[in-house]
Amino acid sequence: MKPLEGLLVLEFAQFMAAPTAGLRLADLGARVIKIERPVKGEAGRQIAIRNLFVNGDSLVFHTINRNKESYAADLKDAADLERVKKLIAQADVLTHNFRPGVMEKIGLDYESVKVINPRIIYGIVTGYGSKGPWALRPGQDLLIQSLSGLAYLSGSKDNGPVPFGLATADMICGAHFVQGILAALIKRAKTNKSVLVEVSLLESVLDMQFEVITTYLNDGGKLPQRSAIEGNGHPYLSAPYGIYETADSYLSLAMGDLQKIGEALICDLSAYPDKTSWFDKRDEIMLLLGAQIKSKTTNQWLAILEAEGIWCAEVLTYAEVLQHEGYLSQGITQEVILPDGNSLSTTRCPIRINGERLYSPVAAPRPGAQTEIINQQYHLI
Repeated sequence: MKPLEGLLVLEFAQFMAAPTAGLRLADLGARVIKIERPVKGEAGRQIAIRNLFVNGDSLVFHTINRNKESYAADLKDAADLERVKKLIAQADVLTHNFRPGVMEKIGLDYESVKVINPRIIYGIVTGYGSKGPWALRPGQDLLIQSLSGLAYLSGSKDNGPVPFGLATADMICGAHFVQGILAALIKRAKTNKSVLVEVSLLESVLDMQFEVITTYLNDGGKLPQRSAIEGNGHPYLSAPYGIYETADSYLSLAMGDLQKIGEALICDLSAYPDKTSWFDKRDEIMLLLGAQIKSKTTNQWLAILEAEGIWCAEVLTYAEVLQHEGYLSQGITQEVILPDGNSLSTTRCPIRINGERLYSPVAAPRPGAQTEIINQQYHLI
């Protein structure tokens, strides 16, 4: 039995942040029902990466909406809205990521829903919170990365801002959303009362940068100092931290005793005995290391460095890592069965419960696919 079995979650959400939270709740055993527009479903069904679509929906939609059900309802239609309210009365959790004011217009804001179900966990995802000068701006991942300072952590000194190649804001916010919902469920178990959970993309990305923002706040307001050397791994960490080109590929070096690393690499770093210089002279040191590391292959360096207990790793592409025993041993890939009978390869939930990996072969649903059975099971008609 999975931990959240018996829990009913209604997802009035689209795109990525809130649906990512729904995915994790479903992985943990909750019954997650997407409340979607009839026929077309939620807008995220048409947001694609590399224009890849499967069964009429974007591949991205499939990756974050597997293991869910779909209930079609026009929330502007009085009869549909009444059925949805009956469903809300029987739910444990309701989530949405509409802009401020949308749920109020249709009478499904927190105060109204709390009257329908006094024990509901009501979760809201916004871009920037419900108030403030940015409240009504589009809560889109790249925009959040840009506004939060995150884009000045990656890349090199002369690159300009560099965004992450992932929907970082959506994913971390979805994780925070799950944490808040689970905490609210525990509180409800103690009080038997409804709980409101609110997260925003902006706050999540700011929190994700807690170590560097805290450094900025307590270091005289000094901005992050990205190295001028390509491959530097962190604007606040000293040499040797970064990625270096070898004779045949790339090697990453984490933090460690610079003198010991220099000895292993046969690189004279005696001019830098003071640890404080390892940051101040970071670029000089990285250039020296980089020149020496190019003299051998990655595997040759790994054999030398790992024998000395130095933290290092090869830098792999997807083509390499997905064939590596280190990846295969995790059993992270799973197959889900699409509505047309074909299968789709994706990743499983990364959490293990009592040593058990959590898999599910259930693919994302077509819009409204479970409407009739949900009407019957929850006596909505």
